[in-house]
Parts: sequence; structure tokens; C-alpha cells
Amino acid sequence: MELAGKTVFITGASIGIGRQTALAFARAGADVAANYFSHEPEAQSLAEEIRQLGRKIILLPGDVADLAAVESLFQQAVAAFGRIDLAVSNAAHSDRDLFHQADLAGFRRSIDVTMWGAFHVLRTATRQMLAQGGGGSIVIVSSPHAVVAVPRSMAYNMAKAAIDQMGRTAAIELAEHRIRVNIVHPGWIDTPGERKFASEETIERAGAKLPWGRLGRPDEIARGIVFLSSPQSDYITGTTLTIDGGIKLPWWANRGSAVPE
Repeated sequence: MELAGKTVFITGASIGIGRQTALAFARAGADVAANYFSHEPEAQSLAEEIRQLGRKIILLPGDVADLAAVESLFQQAVAAFGRIDLAVSNAAHSDRDLFHQADLAGFRRSIDVTMWGAFHVLRTATRQMLAQGGGGSIVIVSSPHAVVAVPRSMAYNMAKAAIDQMGRTAAIELAEHRIRVNIVHPGWIDTPGERKFASEETIERAGAKLPWGRLGRPDEIARGIVFLSSPQSDYITGTTLTIDGGIKLPWWANRGSAVPE
């Protein structure tokens, strides 16, 4: 219960990595302010699970692409819990298509949620932590898309690259205030969002070719986020924790071939 007495604000918490992160924080003793944009039934079941763990939770529906909405969500969380000690920017949106054929509404939505949404959370959480004093921790869930030019994902690639630099810049600006800012790069993770684009057969076949032989699980990412948020990580800020089962390694050469099969 290393986070007992702490309160965490998490975006995109109804499913996938966000949901498992909320549960992991609750198991570590934190109360949870859980933002979500969709998947209302899943959000309600998350709340029930966290209450069964003996922790408090407030559900906060809202669009992180809207700065005023994010500020209102934080106000509600502070009204409920008194302060925000930890924040996790996890919400994202991704439409996939060739950039020259992409629907620009979807392209912009990917950037608005994934980049601007992360900035809105970072800015609002920082202002709250500065106002209340006592430092804090902010974790930004980014992606290997920040450094790998994955085709058909230009908007998402752009947004993730931007928030990596955003997080590092915030870390140096906030160090004197003892607010730590770190970044997590999940690899290919088996989430509902990923299953929008890949079938069960594709996931099993492609996952078997990865160095670790499978896709990652949301709970494996959640444990890394909690680690970066815990007092044990007091000397860690401005870093990127990659949890990817070796996907950035030259996995296509694992069997001695010189080029991808």
C-alpha cells in the first residue's frame, strides 16, 4: 500500500491500459479520479471493482481534447478528494489510413485527443500540484510510434512524438517544484483499441513473431506506470520507460535472416 493516502487522476480509464492502471493504483492504496469518454458500462464496472478493493473512486466523463472540460474534471476531483497527488495521461485516439487519403476530421481528432489532450492534462495537473504544494508525479503514456514511422498512422505518430518532447520539457521545468514527469512506451498491447484494427488470427500470428512471443497485457503496462508514480522512483524524472517485450529490437532477424520475412 505504498500509495495509501494518495489520489490519482487517470484519463481514458474505462478500458485497456487505463482501466488496468486505475486498478493497479487502487491496489497500491490510492483513491482514483477516473476520466473516460466512452464505454460507460465498463466505467461503472471499474468503479465497482475499485470500491471492492476498499478505495474511493469518482467517475469523470469528458473529452480531454477540450481544455475547459479537463479543468472542470480536475475541479470535480479536487472537490471530491481534496488534492491530486498523481496524474496519468493515457487517453488517445487513432484513425489509420494513408495520410494523403485520410479523412481530415479523423486526422485532426487523433491529434486533438492524443497530443492536445495530453497537454491539457499535463498543464491542469501541474497547476493543481503547484497550487497545493508537496510536489507530485505525472506519467504520460506515449508509444514507440513516437520514434518509429509506422505507416498509415501519421497523425498518431506525430502526436506521440510531440508528447514525448512535451514530457521531457515539462520534467526540466518542474524539477525545482519536485513534480516528476515521466513517459511510458507500451509496445504492441492486446487492448480493445488494438482490436479495432487486428483480428484474433492476426494478433496470434504476428504476436508469435515478436521477441517475447506474444502481445503485451494492459496490466503489465499498469505496473510500470505505478512504479514511476511511487515514492521508490523519487530520483526518476524526464525518462522514458519502454515496456514492449523487445519489439524495438531487430526481431525480424531473430532466426538469422538478414531482412524481414
